[in-house]
Amino acid sequence: MKNSFGILLFVLIAGCSPKVDVDKLPKLNGYWEIEKVVFPDGSTKTYEVNASVDFIQINGKEGFRKKMQPQFDGSFRTSDDAERFTVIDKSGILIMSYANAEQTWEETLVALLDDQFEVVNQAGISYHYKRYQPLNLNQ
Repeated sequence: MKNSFGILLFVLIAGCSPKVDVDKLPKLNGYWEIEKVVFPDGSTKTYEVNASVDFIQINGKEGFRKKMQPQFDGSFRTSDDAERFTVIDKSGILIMSYANAEQTWEETLVALLDDQFEVVNQAGISYHYKRYQPLNLNQ
């Protein structure tokens, strides 16, 4: 039943959302912070402040995502860990497919603009990101 719900949600999202073009994938490059998460029941969790941001680098249909901790001096602290992904085009729907030694998972790329993007995971949870803007403490 859980798997059927995920498939149904995927079909609804795919049918109702404008498709993200493969040639727009380079817009993912850069630093992103989570803005909000929308759960399948419609509840929302917003993030006013983020202790970490995601750095995404994509070349063609392959890339990686890495957690970064912004520092007050404008630099970032991070580990060497990065989640590699491949973008799979399923009839015009772009799927970010991740795999590591412990698990595999997918996220459907629902929207991609210059300053925001949205993905939905297999559990139907929608993640909304906005382009990271460093804190300016001189203001």
